[in-house]
Amino acid sequence: MNSFEYMEQAEQDLLHTYNRYGIVLEQGRDVYLFDTNGKKYLDFAAGIAVCALGYSNEEYKAALKEQVDLLLHTSNLYYNPPIIRAAEMVKRASGMDRVFFTNSGAEAIEGAIKAAKKYAYTRDGYAGHEIIAMKGSFHGRTLGALSVTGNQHYREPFEPLLPGVRFAEFNQLDSVKAQVNEKTCAVILETIQGEGGIYPAEQSFIEGVAELCRKKDILLILDEIQCGMGRTGKMFAWQNYNIKPDIMTAAKALGCGVPVGAFLLTERVAEKSLVPGDHGTTYGGNPFVGAAVSTVLEIMERDRITVHVQKIAEYLWKRLDELKDRHSCIVDHRGMGLMQGLALTVPVGEVSKQALEKGLILITAGTDVLRFVPPLIIEEEHVDAMCKILDSILP
Repeated sequence: MNSFEYMEQAEQDLLHTYNRYGIVLEQGRDVYLFDTNGKKYLDFAAGIAVCALGYSNEEYKAALKEQVDLLLHTSNLYYNPPIIRAAEMVKRASGMDRVFFTNSGAEAIEGAIKAAKKYAYTRDGYAGHEIIAMKGSFHGRTLGALSVTGNQHYREPFEPLLPGVRFAEFNQLDSVKAQVNEKTCAVILETIQGEGGIYPAEQSFIEGVAELCRKKDILLILDEIQCGMGRTGKMFAWQNYNIKPDIMTAAKALGCGVPVGAFLLTERVAEKSLVPGDHGTTYGGNPFVGAAVSTVLEIMERDRITVHVQKIAEYLWKRLDELKDRHSCIVDHRGMGLMQGLALTVPVGEVSKQALEKGLILITAGTDVLRFVPPLIIEEEHVDAMCKILDSILP
């Protein structure tokens, strides 16, 4: 089939929940994608911050092929070596104590919410506890994840959602304090808000929230699904701050394309929360995803990916600042590491569309932000090529 026929077939068969761009991607290599017509695209989206190692990494592919020949699935009624290795490695990378592997980021959020509620139930002996979430946040599309997502546009058609969720202003500590009551069991926030417009947590805010949680035995849940796994120059974005969560979530680049997520807990929380019968998943943590996770972490550690991110992120910041100086339509530049955004006064969707026509893949965040979340292996030459295309598009 040609690309038009592929798209026609997709529109007949797939539920129309995405407004897809008019290309059919067929293969990837390094930091480039290729469509069915053979056109080459420089990728600065990484499958929405998933493909941290780029495309067609030989070591990664070999590990997955080897595991396919050994064993794909066992269920969680039995142990399997790959997921045990993966758990050990993600614990070491994060400094957390316990991990539960899921199939997606949204499922990781669901598990984190359940763990927080069960912790409070075990401590207090009764249910009915509440959660404080952030306005402008995005945590996923399942009903529980939607319940803590601070965007009414996503929430309204599916209400009523999970009760007992209060929303505070991100980066405003007093707003969080005003929402605390005797029922509060957790505060959940993205260390860097992604879909909401690329807003990093301010140091004083996240430290203040962590201290508030510590004093009142409220659990701090940090969503690292997009900003984690080396994207900020640390393995997890919260490691740039002088704090540590009680529960954290990860996904996206955790598997670099293999669908996997996780929520991690400190031992203090784990010993008072989920026990056999409280939570489970048939596919979560099977041998195949275990091989993916452990291989990704091995490559990141050995190749010092976070060090590379720190260096290349500075160069990306410099080049985007230069664009900002040249184009008055760019009104703000924010972010951290290789998770940066440019706020524009012109329609960002149109800019993204024109970039695609010129062989550059860019995605948006919120209503007015161009989002830059490329593979973590990009080099200066790729930044230069991206900026040249963007320079030719922006007014």
